Amino acid sequence: MKEEYSENYRRWYDKDPLLSKTMHTLENSDDETQIKVALNLIKILIEHNIQENTFTGVEDMLSAVEDGLVERGNNRWYDLDSTVRTAINMLENSPLPVQKAVAKEMAKMVVDKIKEDKDEEEAEEEL
Repeated sequence: MKEEYSENYRRWYDKDPLLSKTMHTLENSDDETQIKVALNLIKILIEHNIQENTFTGVEDMLSAVEDGLVERGNNRWYDLDSTVRTAINMLENSPLPVQKAVAKEMAKMVVDKIKEDKDEEEAEEEL
């Protein structure tokens, strides 16, 4: 499933400009936003991977979660929370067509969540 890393890219998700920008935005968002997006991302990834016949059983889902945990440790920004780490590992271990489809949905989720948080902050300030 995973492609070999190219020397032109620092991180696996930098191959796709939309995914790279979305991950950067998610990385710089608050913890609550990251967790909410991650929970939705897990649901979307499971749905896409079932449609693509990538997941044929629970074992496949667990494998997608566990891949990447041991060899890289806990040095990445998304390793600080287990929910976020699970979502990102599942995304990384999904086939490229699934990654591309999910990147669009993920970008919308991140933007919508940030807008929602700003609206809540502005409403609280008006009180």
